[in-house]
Amino acid sequence: MNFKIEVQNNVLLVHVLAERLDTHSAPELKGIFTFEQKKGLNKMLLNLEKTKFCDSSGLSAILVGNRLCKDTNGIFGITNIQPMVQKMIEIAQLSSVLNIYSTMDDALKGFE
Repeated sequence: MNFKIEVQNNVLLVHVLAERLDTHSAPELKGIFTFEQKKGLNKMLLNLEKTKFCDSSGLSAILVGNRLCKDTNGIFGITNIQPMVQKMIEIAQLSSVLNIYSTMDDALKGFE
């Protein structure tokens, strides 16, 4: 299993347990976002604390979560981004599109 899911104060917390968010794990993440959004959750936080690598498939999955939340007037955020993943987000020029938080606590405050 690549992800741990929990709900806290109506916020879906998705913890990536894999070191790589790539073509092998991204489809599962997209599925999680879609399934949970259909259940009515439109506040999602992705914890990338353990993720050291992210390719275009991983970025695509992140953008799916972001779009699903925005389409339903919700909020999507990412926290605990590792340096190499941060670099990919910057190269793809997604820093201005995504809500990025340094810690889980900061993110949850932003979701209130």
